[in-house]
Amino acid sequence: MIARRAFLAATCALAFTGPVGAAPIPVTLYKSPGCDCCEGYAAYLRRHGFAVTVKATEKLAEISRKAGIPSELQGCHTAFIGDYVVDGHVPVEAINKLLAERPAVKGLTLPGMPEGSPGMSGKKAGPLKVLAIGADGKSSLYLAL
Repeated sequence: MIARRAFLAATCALAFTGPVGAAPIPVTLYKSPGCDCCEGYAAYLRRHGFAVTVKATEKLAEISRKAGIPSELQGCHTAFIGDYVVDGHVPVEAINKLLAERPAVKGLTLPGMPEGSPGMSGKKAGPLKVLAIGADGKSSLYLAL
């Protein structure tokens, strides 16, 4: 009877807390020195369960380009999450979809610095159009939020 109670207690604890030892997903975020909105985006990712390491660099455009993000689609920071690149203020819903579905793309981008996007101040003027960057470097609409 005690073993059954212990099993039931452990099962209930797992249901409420998730898998034992589940670690946050690591993210390495490169940003220009002194950029406050990038720090806001890193904090946003942390609030959503990601383990973010921020690295300031003067070579952000080069990092994005080498990761396959065309210059006209680059955001103000570049993050690496698993095998993917996430450029700009991409909402966590798009990142979670990317990680769940694992499409054959280089990554996602939300070009520019749209007001009201995660980490940015201001009011969102309309849907945020997150683009997927294919292996060929071409973009397509991935998700509008």
